[in-house]
Amino acid sequence: MAAPGDKPTGTAHGFEAVIDSVADLLQTAVDWLRQEAAGIVQEKIVAPIQRLGLTLASAAAAAALLVLGLTFIAVALFLLLANWVGYPGALLIIGAALMLGSLLFLVIKVRSMQK
Repeated sequence: MAAPGDKPTGTAHGFEAVIDSVADLLQTAVDWLRQEAAGIVQEKIVAPIQRLGLTLASAAAAAALLVLGLTFIAVALFLLLANWVGYPGALLIIGAALMLGSLLFLVIKVRSMQK
């Protein structure tokens, strides 16, 4: 028999069960929020950055191939022009053409950025 001043053991055990249940519920909520946050981060941040990285890598590869192709074309034109106007004239013509091309590209890019 319990003494008159003792607390009933069933009540203390029941209160601990409620605390454990609340803790389990909070842990489940935290786990769910963590999953949702991971899904949102994957969808909204990681995937677009991956697409951007692939786009930039593809653009860099295309630019490298373009530069290599332009180099071969410039050398071929240099050799053709060298027969007609000499080496200094050929270098001058090829260099001027490349500078005009870069200037044209720069003007178009600046105008598109200003719009």
